[in-house]
Amino acid sequence: MNPLDLKTALLAKHTQHVVMIHFPIALFMASLAFDLVALWKGNRALATAAHYNLVAAAVATLPAVATGLLAWRWRLDGARLKGNLRLHLLLGLSSSGMIWLLYGWRARLRQKPGQRLTRAISPLK
Repeated sequence: MNPLDLKTALLAKHTQHVVMIHFPIALFMASLAFDLVALWKGNRALATAAHYNLVAAAVATLPAVATGLLAWRWRLDGARLKGNLRLHLLLGLSSSGMIWLLYGWRARLRQKPGQRLTRAISPLK
């Protein structure tokens, strides 16, 4: 396989999941960092950046989960998962669910005037 062959790299049956899973993790961590700095500095623009990073992380979990399920289907022919693979599936789905839950909480807080996530986590100061 030629590493510069774009068609082969994009159409491989399992490689996309390995790349896709890191993107929502990085966006979520950036969102947390922006939130903490916004809380520390009191900067509203950083809180907004944190919100949009969280939105992008939530959306990015969808293809990550989809490619994981497709990799399971193609590589293992849908065989029953056990051991580390089952743990990987459960942790991936729960991580995605928690990111979406946090996004829903943030979206609800943003709809109320004067409410911010930084106020909700202010006991962490």
